[in-house]
Amino acid sequence: MSKIEDTKLLLTICDECEQRFYHMRETDHEPDFFEEVKPYADVSHQAIAQWAEEMKVWIQKEKPRYVHEVQVDSLKDSMTQFVVQSFYKATGKKRFILSIRAARYTLQTVLDAMNADRGEDHVNE
Repeated sequence: MSKIEDTKLLLTICDECEQRFYHMRETDHEPDFFEEVKPYADVSHQAIAQWAEEMKVWIQKEKPRYVHEVQVDSLKDSMTQFVVQSFYKATGKKRFILSIRAARYTLQTVLDAMNADRGEDHVNE
């Protein structure tokens, strides 16, 4: 997958986590850790880690103006946490939603920077 597709995948994970969070609260469902939480978290955490490594290489190479490694590290930590938290109704709503919003903002900033780079490349060709 391309860096853009990987970034869009992380946006999809954000959406899934938010939907799951509300669903778990509405249904009062207590998930089975090994049947529900762990399989989803393992796949998501792998995608997040892979994306973070790709972004660090891209940042060092392309030096985008509004994207920095510290943002990538922060997003990685935050998403790794809220992927698991989304399964539990006891998760605090305000902090959870703010974490997702921050992740979406960072991911959109990355997409905008990649699209700007692609536009510049096409101009130079």
